[in-house]
Amino acid sequence: MSGVIVIGAGQAASALAAKLRAGGYEAPVTLIGEERDPPYQRPPLSKAYLLGEMPRDRLYLRPESFYAEAGITLRLGAPVTRIDPQARRVHLGEEALPFDHLVLATGARPRRLPAAIGGDLAGVFTLRGIADIEALAPLMRPGARLLVVGGGYIGLEAAAVARKLGLEVTLVEQSARILQRVAARETSDWFRALHQSHGVEIREGVGLARLTGETRVEGAELSDGTRLRIDLVIAGIGVSPESGLADAAGIACGNGIAVDAQGRTSAPGIWAAGDCAAFPWRGRQLRLESVQNAIEQAECVAANIMGAGRAYDPHPWFWSDQYDVKLQIAGLGQGHDHVVTRPGKRAGSVSHWYFAGPRLLAVDAMNDPRAYMAGKRMLEQGRSPEATEIADPTQDLAALMRAPARQTEES
Repeated sequence: MSGVIVIGAGQAASALAAKLRAGGYEAPVTLIGEERDPPYQRPPLSKAYLLGEMPRDRLYLRPESFYAEAGITLRLGAPVTRIDPQARRVHLGEEALPFDHLVLATGARPRRLPAAIGGDLAGVFTLRGIADIEALAPLMRPGARLLVVGGGYIGLEAAAVARKLGLEVTLVEQSARILQRVAARETSDWFRALHQSHGVEIREGVGLARLTGETRVEGAELSDGTRLRIDLVIAGIGVSPESGLADAAGIACGNGIAVDAQGRTSAPGIWAAGDCAAFPWRGRQLRLESVQNAIEQAECVAANIMGAGRAYDPHPWFWSDQYDVKLQIAGLGQGHDHVVTRPGKRAGSVSHWYFAGPRLLAVDAMNDPRAYMAGKRMLEQGRSPEATEIADPTQDLAALMRAPARQTEES
């Protein structure tokens, strides 16, 4: 019996393997990962781990002993060279491993700055794996000049950590505002003010023209002609799904590895889950980059390998930690036409509620867990409160959740 092989040894892979064993799956389970560490958490890398507040072993999702005790084989430091869907083989160089089911949990890779503009100079970093952080950490010294390229959540989190460590930070975002792709203007404005209050210089509507230096980065020229002296660069310009193996094997791809509602790819016996997988969701093909999605989609695929036949229908949620602020997001705000701001009960807390007409789409809650939980529950139930009720800070959110509410057409 060949069992299940999982390519990738991250959050989704670990969740899938554990779910298989918990569900009574008895055939072999093998996780294959390029890195030499067992499956670990990525969110703390650019925060607690970079700050030196978390030891390496605490990053691990489970102790290595768990995998041995559960009969899960870890093949670490072992890059897969190709997949043969017809023969049902995974190739690691000259070695070929047979499978009954193959799960692609390959994740996503950070986009790098082009070599043509200096992206290959020493001192230019992306933040994805343990090796990235361990190379960067010794250089994050007080007084060092850091350029952050990209004003999404990764860039903003990196800027916050750098300021905590005493670096001088300039952040450039070529779009008109930070967080433009993922958040409403109200949330962008809130986080811009937060970072500026901590001494980050933010330049919006300005791109990076090129980096300068012989072998190590020494300066940057921006699209508006500004020249900066810098010591380090962190690129936070998004990620791309790791779909190369699938594409080379003739498996359907498009902004990720295309899967059906149960997680099956176009090749029989091959599944995908996590950051690399694009799945059908409310009339569109969606790819989510989040811990929640990696775990829940992987567990759904595990159940379906064991015959559950269950469709994956997530209620997305996310978080970001910056300085002493915890941002919690429920839902997806794309397509909203207005935003309602609700002050929180504590100083410095606020939430932004996204609506499309009368329908609630998402909530951004800054240091306001009550607003987040209320919005998350409403979205899970397919309910939408009146915008006027949300805007009224005297209106109790718990009462709104208990009260009869109109059902939304889409949930």
